[in-house]
Amino acid sequence: MPSPLIQRTASAYAYPLLIKNLFLAPVVDNPDQEIVYRDQMRYTYREMRLRIHRLANALSALGVKPGDTVAVMDWDSHRYLECFFAVPMLGAVLHTINVRLSPEQILYTIDHAEDDFLLVNDEFLPIIEQIKGRIDTIQSYVLLTDLDTPPQTNIPLAGDYESLLAMAGAEFDFEDFDENTRATTFYTTGTTGMPKGVYFSHRQLVLHTLGNLAALGTPFQQGRLHQRDVYLPLTPMFHVHAWGIPYVATSLGVKQVYPGKYAPGPILQLIAREGATFSHCVPTVMHMLMSHPDFEEFDLSNWKVMIGGSALTKSMCQKALSRGIDIFTAYGMSETCPILTIAHVDRDDLSEEEEISIRCRTGRPIPMVQLRLMDDTMNEVIHDGEHVGEIVVRAPWLTQGYLKDKRNSENLWKGGYLHTGDVANINRQRYVTITDRIKDVIKTGGEWLSSLELEDVLGLYSGIAEVAVIGMPDKKWGERPLALVVPKDEASPPTPRQLIRHINQFIEKGLLSKQAMLLKVKIVATIDKTSVGKTDKKTLRLKYLE
Repeated sequence: MPSPLIQRTASAYAYPLLIKNLFLAPVVDNPDQEIVYRDQMRYTYREMRLRIHRLANALSALGVKPGDTVAVMDWDSHRYLECFFAVPMLGAVLHTINVRLSPEQILYTIDHAEDDFLLVNDEFLPIIEQIKGRIDTIQSYVLLTDLDTPPQTNIPLAGDYESLLAMAGAEFDFEDFDENTRATTFYTTGTTGMPKGVYFSHRQLVLHTLGNLAALGTPFQQGRLHQRDVYLPLTPMFHVHAWGIPYVATSLGVKQVYPGKYAPGPILQLIAREGATFSHCVPTVMHMLMSHPDFEEFDLSNWKVMIGGSALTKSMCQKALSRGIDIFTAYGMSETCPILTIAHVDRDDLSEEEEISIRCRTGRPIPMVQLRLMDDTMNEVIHDGEHVGEIVVRAPWLTQGYLKDKRNSENLWKGGYLHTGDVANINRQRYVTITDRIKDVIKTGGEWLSSLELEDVLGLYSGIAEVAVIGMPDKKWGERPLALVVPKDEASPPTPRQLIRHINQFIEKGLLSKQAMLLKVKIVATIDKTSVGKTDKKTLRLKYLE
């Protein structure tokens, strides 16, 4: 007998999970709360509502209609936040262009997404001028600028953002539509081939927001995001909707501060001036801030920072905690909207070493995430903190495929689970710990050696600023680990012999595999990064192959 479906009264309202409904309560409950953009703009939630309605009217006047794709190239700004709402609320698709891609890759994503309209910051006009002759789909361009005088350009602009808003009406009737309508598209920075397009519906973005409201709002104290916080994102808004946290912050009605283009000095000043208490970023950005000469001058004891994208090292965690910063890990990927796990500390009786260990783990699954560890034959791996397998997941907000890419979509969802490509273990307290990417595991003498574990141990050495470990071909061992080390002091860098001795101490204590004895060390000036600040190990392997 089939399960009975609920009976709907004919006049009952079937409330759709649409992005517009995330915006209702904050405007009513916190109308005077602030949105801040650097030292350029400051206005209230009440005014933000009017600006979103004006933007919808302005875009409609340009010809934007449901099903169109509106692309944005901007730094983290109040304008971007308004686009996060107005564009999908129109029934259009928001394409957040990764401005750090090459011009050819940007051209590819514009054409592949079939962008109809482009809102572009004046700093990126030279890129568009370079590729405009090969763009086939865009009907209108809108200028985003902080300048008093419009820049000279051969791009046929329909107008600048603020002028178009000023001329538009202050009320717009956002109609209901199917909650499974695509709301956003953006492109992964994949390490092979051209970027892949991922996409999310209104329903998925709303559920991801609700899941994170529960995950971040319910801890007793550590790592909590609440209504008295001041939110300042340090993850680009083009990167997985800034991890979806602008939607969470807006739903809570908290003060939001947008930093524009990232520069460590102005960011530290903005944190202090506006009283920022909650941020998120990749380790590269945190390292940039910690390395700034003014870092020690600011009181950061009320600052909570969620780290993702790459592993949070114990040395970075320890340094942050020493300044009173509540630093902790979250995990996800472009294809997962992105947040899957968060590393919250739920006990008060831990030693400093135990607490740091938890904060640096990948974390526990947030509500509505089904996370499993599978071997090559899709059999589950036991949760003992030692056995490893690939993380596969199910959640209501995972991308359902890659745009116009059936083959890779099927590989992503092989066996009915989304395959992350991350190798991990899970301990008996349900904390996940990623040990490597499948493609980055170093296979030495028939055993797997974790590049992340080696990086973490090397990062504890006081003379190291950054480190990346990659596997290099070796006739005898198959692969041999190579550590690329950026010293803190270029004038007196640590020697390879000193670092090998440091590693051997951990091998002797049984904390590292004996295969780590095969480590080679190279002192380098910089470590290559992807466009979103992650260590680019594919490029490093090619670069140091000889």
